[in-house]
Amino acid sequence: LVWRLTLLLLLFRRRTRWFPLPEYLSMSPVLHNTCSRRKSTAPEKLAASVAACDTNGKEPGTALGRLYSPEQQASILHVLNTASDKELEAFRLLRGRKSVNIVEHRKKFGPFQSLESLIGVPLIQYKTAVEVCNSILCPENRRRKKSQEKWVLRKFIKPGVEKERLKAVNSIVSIVFGTRRIAWAHLDRKPTVLDWQQAECWKLTNKTYPSSFYLEEISSVVSKIPKADLYILEKSGLSIQNTSLFPILLHFLITEAMLYALLNKTFAKDGQHRVLSINRNAVGKHFDLMIGDTRTSGRELVKQFLSESVLKEQPRVFFPRELAVQYRQKIVKSSHRIEELYDSLLQAVAFYELVFGSGSELKC
Repeated sequence: LVWRLTLLLLLFRRRTRWFPLPEYLSMSPVLHNTCSRRKSTAPEKLAASVAACDTNGKEPGTALGRLYSPEQQASILHVLNTASDKELEAFRLLRGRKSVNIVEHRKKFGPFQSLESLIGVPLIQYKTAVEVCNSILCPENRRRKKSQEKWVLRKFIKPGVEKERLKAVNSIVSIVFGTRRIAWAHLDRKPTVLDWQQAECWKLTNKTYPSSFYLEEISSVVSKIPKADLYILEKSGLSIQNTSLFPILLHFLITEAMLYALLNKTFAKDGQHRVLSINRNAVGKHFDLMIGDTRTSGRELVKQFLSESVLKEQPRVFFPRELAVQYRQKIVKSSHRIEELYDSLLQAVAFYELVFGSGSELKC
C-alpha cells in the first residue's frame, strides 16, 4: 500500500510539473495570510455600511436615523424645514445647488418628516446627508471664525497674552524704530491719540558701536516714552539669508533687545510680558499697504485718519483737536520722510482692531 501511494504521488507530480498552479495557490501560507490581513484592514463601519446598502448602492433610510438621538433629529429637521436657501449655505456641503434643491424639495413634497427623506433630495446621497446633519448639529462657521481670530493673534502678535490681561488693557504704546530714529504712538482703547512723536538717533548709523552706546542712546529715548499697559514693538521682516542686509538686521535686533529689556522691567517679578511684537507685514496687510512682499508708505492713510478725526463723528482714530492741525502740518511740511512716525500710529490702530475688532469688546 505504501509503495503504491508513493508511485501515485510521483506520477501526479510528473503530470503537473508543466502546468504551473495559479499564483494565489502557490503562495506560502504565511504570505497568503498576510495578504488576506492587508485586504481586511478596512474600517468595520465601512463594511457595515456596505452590508447595509441595497442593490442600487444607496443607504437604506433607517441607517441614517440610527446615527442620531430623537432630540438631535428634531433639531436637524427644524433647520431643514425652516431655513432659507441662503441660511442653508452656511452649513457644510450645502453651498450652491444643494441648498436650493432642499428648499424646492420642501415646497414640492412638504416638510421633511425624517432624516431619511433628505437622501431623496437631488445631489444628496448618504455620505453627504451625514455630513450635512453633523454640520447642522455643530456649526463650523462660528468655531472657524473664532479659531481664525486666535490664529491671527498667535501668528502675528507674540508672545501670547492671557485674555483677562487683554481685557484690562487701557492704553498701549506702539514703537517703531529704523536706522536713524525711534517713533512711538500712545493710544487708549477708544482709540484716542494721547502722544505721538519720534526721537532722532543719528549716532547709531555712523559706524559700528558696542552695546554700551546702544544702551545709552536707547535709554534716553525710553525715558521720554509714556507709561502704558502694553508696549508693542514692530518685528522686522528682513531675512537673515540676505547677507548684504546683515548690518541693518543686527542693528534692528540689538535695538529690539534693548527696548524689550528697558520696557519690560517687571517681568522678573511677576513673569508677565509687557512688551509684545507684531509682524510688520501683518500691519501692512491689515491696511492693504502691501504690493507683493513690499510694504508701501502709510503717509496718505495717516492723513486720511487726521481728516476723518475732524470731519466725522465716529472716526477710525480720534485726535485731540488742538493737536490734529499740528500733526497734519508736521506731516505736510516734513522735509524728509518720517515713515517710522506713520508706522507707529498704524501699528497701534492695527493692534486694537486685530484684538478688539471695531469695538471695545475682546475679539478672541
